[in-house]
Amino acid sequence: MIQGIGASSGIAVGKAFVLPNWEWEVPDQKIDVADFAREFERVYEGIRTSKNEIEQIKDELREVVGSEETHIFDAHIAILDDPVFMNEIQGIIQRQYKAAEVAVKEAIDHFVTMFDLLDDDYMKERALDIKDVGNRLLKHLLGVPEIALPKDTQPFILVAKELSPSQLAHINPDHVLGIVTMAGSTTSHSSIMARALGIPLVVGIEGDLKEPITTGQTIVIDGGDGKVFIDPAPDVIEQYHSLHEKQTEAKRKLQHIADRRAVTPDGKALRLEANISSMKELEIALSSGANGVGLFRTEFLYMDRNRFPREEEQYEVYRSVAERLGGDPLVIRTLDIGGDKQLDYFELPEEDNPFLGYRAIRISLDRKDLFKTQLRAILRASAFGEVKLMYPLISSIEEVRAANAILDEAKRELDREGIPYNPNMKVGIMIEVPAAVMIADLLAQEVDFFSIGTNDLVQFTLAVDRMNEEISHLYDPFHPALLRMLVQTTAAAKKSGITISVCGEMAGDLRALPIWLSLDVDELSMSAHSILHVKQRLLDTRQEQCRALLEQLKTCRTSGEIVQRLEDFSASSISPVFSADKVE
Repeated sequence: MIQGIGASSGIAVGKAFVLPNWEWEVPDQKIDVADFAREFERVYEGIRTSKNEIEQIKDELREVVGSEETHIFDAHIAILDDPVFMNEIQGIIQRQYKAAEVAVKEAIDHFVTMFDLLDDDYMKERALDIKDVGNRLLKHLLGVPEIALPKDTQPFILVAKELSPSQLAHINPDHVLGIVTMAGSTTSHSSIMARALGIPLVVGIEGDLKEPITTGQTIVIDGGDGKVFIDPAPDVIEQYHSLHEKQTEAKRKLQHIADRRAVTPDGKALRLEANISSMKELEIALSSGANGVGLFRTEFLYMDRNRFPREEEQYEVYRSVAERLGGDPLVIRTLDIGGDKQLDYFELPEEDNPFLGYRAIRISLDRKDLFKTQLRAILRASAFGEVKLMYPLISSIEEVRAANAILDEAKRELDREGIPYNPNMKVGIMIEVPAAVMIADLLAQEVDFFSIGTNDLVQFTLAVDRMNEEISHLYDPFHPALLRMLVQTTAAAKKSGITISVCGEMAGDLRALPIWLSLDVDELSMSAHSILHVKQRLLDTRQEQCRALLEQLKTCRTSGEIVQRLEDFSASSISPVFSADKVE
């Protein structure tokens, strides 16, 4: 057994197809000064063709995974448009008298080496993007075809040294059972896309691999545990086939509770909502029994384009979602860019600590014009459903009041124009920084609801960048400090009589459900695939027992103790139908 990193959950058993590296040998070709113009034009034409090809991939992929994941390819187009990249290529042609393909290959190698030397996992992943884009450009300059995947064979498990988003975009999920890569991480663009496509993926096995995998070998992978078995014994294959069947059957059985009301045996009702970024994700969420949208990430409206979206464009999307929900709540979070979310057409300043810098509500308050445009669109959509407005990254009362002042301006403008909206639209904030927790009692008097964003709250509380693989083991959502923050935040909300919800990853974590029930949280918002699992556990869990458990958790000194008590508590309520044994 080889231990890798589970990057996209699921079981796959099948024959391997080893993908050759998408790289070509480029002989060193010299040119004359008279050839410069021709070589420059070849580069320009290659860039135009590459950009058109990427746009086509985006269009095809958008129908499969939604808009948010396709913004990965906007980064590829940005590289092709980057004057630094072009200047490097032109400089090699002019200074070293080299042909276009040689200059492109050397430019790729230069930037990839530079990024690989940086002690930053995110930047290392971007080196793969540069290699992907550069190899696409090289393909056109050399006139060679892309490496094709087998189409007329049985579904296979794809094996590669590393897999670029472009290569993954050409994969038909019906033909690929799973993927294994030698390198990679859970935060890479390819991992994000594999999860969106629902393909099991294990990355980073190179360090544990003794001999290369060859095409035709039988492979078993567990995308959850990160385990890979090469030519395993028949009993291992049978065990994993059985595990796969159990998981498939569990998913089928869970679908039967999609329409059931989410309520505990002792009567605690908990609204289960979805986090979405597109209409496609909304349809998946509704089929899973979501009772609304607790977090509509509006960033996708801004990312998949070359300019800021106009008011009318935003309004049409927000209204469509509100109408589709048929009266169920729609919580729209205002623009949350900055940190790891960039817009190609909106240049943000370079910062040493972008997650602590110019982002989210700070940009909105600074760019009042952009903010008001979005607020007007949201207000107009509020006439068509139970629309709520939510501000991200709030750390002070001043920010709330400043945002509400702009909201009031937008309302007055709509009044003058005779445009309808809900004047009583509820306004809330995300609790995701420690400062907001410490003044939660004061903030609760300013807003209609809280939504706890556990992802950022954990990383800010523990000073741990959750995207940094070097310290990811320190990212601990069950740290005693976080439990105290959750208790304090929910108590402040309850005392002021406002709604309290959770929209971070912990909302869909089955281990955390007893915490939310004990704190009497009103709503949980999560990814669509988690809703039925949480509902099934909720139907078997009594709130009164959770309240008793909370008192025990408060005495725990370590996260290990908290997790152990939660797992011990939940084990007794798991139905055998929905459990699946792991193979060691």
